[in-house]
Amino acid sequence: KFGNINTTVIGDYAHPKTRLPGGGGAPEIATSSKEIYITMAQTKRGMVEKIDFFTSFGHGEGGDHRKRLGIDTAGPTLLITDLAIWKPDPVTKEFTVVSLHPGVSREQVQATCGWVVTFAEALDETPPPTELELKTLRNLQARTKAAHEGTAKEKAA
Repeated sequence: KFGNINTTVIGDYAHPKTRLPGGGGAPEIATSSKEIYITMAQTKRGMVEKIDFFTSFGHGEGGDHRKRLGIDTAGPTLLITDLAIWKPDPVTKEFTVVSLHPGVSREQVQATCGWVVTFAEALDETPPPTELELKTLRNLQARTKAAHEGTAKEKAA
């Protein structure tokens, strides 16, 4: 709920239930970049109240935890899921829903989140994407598909 990310282990680090692929350069990016946007599918598995291990430090335990550790960047300032847009509370740093995507209810958001969700007093509805945004995304998907098909062909050769 504070924008921390775990891509290393589930459970105790020395004896994890599951070992994940790891963070690559994500830990450095999370603390060195001016601000971070997180995008993810919203599920109870991914939206947990507390993680077992920090790979990428968000707002830690909340509040001024980043500052107390000497991290002077903003950290995660936006969380975009397939249901809503979230921003950290200015004081607690707990992510708060500020906008619901069209057709999404508060109940859907809560049902797919592992903590009691806070909704902004002035809750917006996310505007639909513009034609330029849709064109850009479709172009990116087409290029990604072509690149993956090229990789598959190269492996078969």
